[in-house]
Amino acid sequence: MNHIQILDCTLRDGGYINHWKFGKAEINDIITGLTYAGIDIIECGFLRDVPYDPNQSVFSCVSQITPLIAPKQKNSMYVAMIALGDIAPEKILPNDGSSIDGIRLTFHKHEWEEAKLAATTLMEKGYRIFIQPVGTTSYSDAELLQLISDVNRLEPFAFYLVDTLGILYRHDLLRLFYLIDHNLNPTVKVGFHSHNNLQLSFSNAQELMRMNTKREIIIDASVYGMGRGVGNLATELLAEYINVNIVQKYRISHLLAIADRYLFSIYAEQRWGYDLPYFLSAVEKCHPNYAAYLLQKETLNMEDISKILSLLPSDQRDMYHQDLVERLYLSLQDCQIDDLDVRRELAQQLNGRAALLLAPGASLNSSQKEIQQYIDTEVPVVIAVNFAPEQYTADLLFISNRKRLGSLSEAVSAFPCVVATSNLIRDLSGNIKFVNYTSYLGEGHSSDNAGAMLIRLLVLSGISQIALAGFDGFDVDSSNNYCVASYKTMMNRKAAEQKNADISRQLKMALDGTPHRFLTPTRYSVL
Repeated sequence: MNHIQILDCTLRDGGYINHWKFGKAEINDIITGLTYAGIDIIECGFLRDVPYDPNQSVFSCVSQITPLIAPKQKNSMYVAMIALGDIAPEKILPNDGSSIDGIRLTFHKHEWEEAKLAATTLMEKGYRIFIQPVGTTSYSDAELLQLISDVNRLEPFAFYLVDTLGILYRHDLLRLFYLIDHNLNPTVKVGFHSHNNLQLSFSNAQELMRMNTKREIIIDASVYGMGRGVGNLATELLAEYINVNIVQKYRISHLLAIADRYLFSIYAEQRWGYDLPYFLSAVEKCHPNYAAYLLQKETLNMEDISKILSLLPSDQRDMYHQDLVERLYLSLQDCQIDDLDVRRELAQQLNGRAALLLAPGASLNSSQKEIQQYIDTEVPVVIAVNFAPEQYTADLLFISNRKRLGSLSEAVSAFPCVVATSNLIRDLSGNIKFVNYTSYLGEGHSSDNAGAMLIRLLVLSGISQIALAGFDGFDVDSSNNYCVASYKTMMNRKAAEQKNADISRQLKMALDGTPHRFLTPTRYSVL
């Protein structure tokens, strides 16, 4: 077995989950706990040229880290990360021994020349430098060998194999490690940072620990696997494996205490761990934010997400481009048609009556008496939005969401009138009235919100008044979101708040100038 060191990146990589807002005392306690656990290298957070908030593990000066790690323990190394461009190396104070010992420098392939200069400056200031190329797996053998040649001339503390996309299987990992190990200066440690898209971080770490090499190896992990999306290798898993199979050196109880006292509550609000879209991003070898963007749409099934990811150009997969994935998303949805006749038919059906729009919010159950009273008194045209209500009789079903078709296939034939957007024209048959999908999109995030699209269609069809029920908005507790059990999904607080804000904007724009009222409580703000 090799000499293995654990680098814990909870406060840095884990910070993507909570925007690094661990709290000042909590940051100190986590560092202390990691030190007591015997973790070899402790990453305290990011170094960035931003105003300092003591409650965040983001620092603008190394001196801000000093009180968090004092008194420094000889058996642990303390480091921070700089993403190239976030802070000028010239702004980093020289290492006087009181603060961090090393700096992890991360950069993209096209930034290497600039990164070399930054690394040199930081080494001259007395720091141990970790060279960390983002997406090492995207380098060709020739590119990687050239990078290693340059690194050898720098002689940094460590050089990293970074599996940013979480795509490495055993044979790929070993091939890249052998290439690095056989060509890198023997004095330079090799680090491994992985993401757990394919659930291989732990098994890949074990493979590296079995390698027949004299080189020292650093393996990154975070307590409880904390990290955005699928998360990271769990520090406690790695530490226990080393204790049992290599040498007894880590005190697991301190790692468990960190999870129990500080991370469980974060996990309750924003979960991380295995997720199919992140599996798909690994399969397609693309940045996980592409999958996250499509998942948040909540209009696509997994096959559609896979199809869009497969259409990403090979040279734009490693870095996230929201405008690109938005274009691909809309192109999949788009099917241009002329819907003037459908709007005329809708105008005749409305004929001066109000429209009651039913969305599948849980309030359809809790406010059933009030809704039915409105229907009996006002006699509106009742329109169900992307679902078939069991407790109300709807005159019309509006469908815009391919993901919902599976649960609506039997209900479609039972409705007296079905209106669908043209992105579904290949999925539906029979007496369906299709309207042009792109004509009713809004602008910005959640532009394809079904409720807002239907309102725009009704306005163009001459609606005089609109009532809305079941437009509840989103809560972290998924049981509060839908009256249809199969529609319930996990959602973290930040995503719920953002979705409420985005849909509020779409509804406000769609309803502008049209008399309307909400019959049930809503988290959407349209004033």
